[in-house]
Amino acid sequence: MAVTGIYACPVEGVDRPLQIGVASGKLISVEFPETPAADATETHALLDRFIAYFEGAEDDFRDVEIGLTVPTDHRTVLETLRKVPYGQSVTVERLTTMTPGLDAEETVDQETVRTALQENPLPIVCPGHRVRDGPSAAPASVTARLRQIEDLP
Repeated sequence: MAVTGIYACPVEGVDRPLQIGVASGKLISVEFPETPAADATETHALLDRFIAYFEGAEDDFRDVEIGLTVPTDHRTVLETLRKVPYGQSVTVERLTTMTPGLDAEETVDQETVRTALQENPLPIVCPGHRVRDGPSAAPASVTARLRQIEDLP
């Protein structure tokens, strides 16, 4: 992966471009802005993988090195979320149960999960669309497309 930069391209079935940020060789952001950053480059190997994914190629992106700059409890939630397989979904309650240190019986822990999902800087790679009753950091149209790609409810 390139060392540092902003990269963007259109993707099939989505009304917004996909834009990624890379720093020190790690993916640090996945966004769907109305218009890409003026300094965005259109060529990056990871963009090619995302395009293929949107065209139907199965990819869980677990091998992508990420740089999460979020609170520790949110990081734990998002790292746990990466373990939910392609084409499968979970509930907020189940994700809370799966996350080390959290208890699904505790409302505050379920709220931690919801906040981590809402503020997720890496949708697709930390696949919030696989949480069927949780919020998403991606626009609603993008989340719907991601669920459609993976045949999720």
